[in-house]
Parts: sequence; C-alpha cells; structure tokens
Amino acid sequence: MLHTLIQSPYKTNIPLLISMLKKQDDFLALQDGVLIALTNNFFLDSIIFSSANLYLIKDDVYARGIINNISSDFTLISYFHFVSLTLKNKTQMTW
Repeated sequence: MLHTLIQSPYKTNIPLLISMLKKQDDFLALQDGVLIALTNNFFLDSIIFSSANLYLIKDDVYARGIINNISSDFTLISYFHFVSLTLKNKTQMTW
C-alpha cells in the first residue's frame, strides 16, 4: 500500500498513520508533509521504526528550504518516481 502525507504532520493523526504502516508499504511525503522528515521532528523515530519504505518529493523539500535538516532515512524522489509508486501500489491512502 502507498500512504501519502500531503499536509503537515501536526495537522494529521500521525500515530494512526504509523500504526497502519506495514513493512512492505511505501510512505511518501509531499507538499507540507515533508516536514515529517525534519531531524528534530517529534514523529521521526516512530515513522523510521515502522520499517516502511520512506520517500520525500525532492522539489517540495527544496521549496521549503529544509534539505540540510532532513533525516537520511528518507529517499528523495521526483514526481516521475511518484507516478511509479502509484503504479506499483494498487491500494493507496492519502493523509
């Protein structure tokens, strides 16, 4: 399953999201959702511990000027790769 986080993690039920993540799932943060990858983020350890595949949209990270403050546990991807994730995952959940 592909889980996409679009809004700030502080406006989302992140504990519920994390409880639903499975090891084989893909998690993608875009727009304000990329804030979840900030190194001092309250939710960071929990999302990393989920063992899901963690992705961020590179353009959104750069647009917010946070490239030097994100966790290395996330993979930066393009919107093209985002499309590949949607094709790979037949089921999706948007947060």
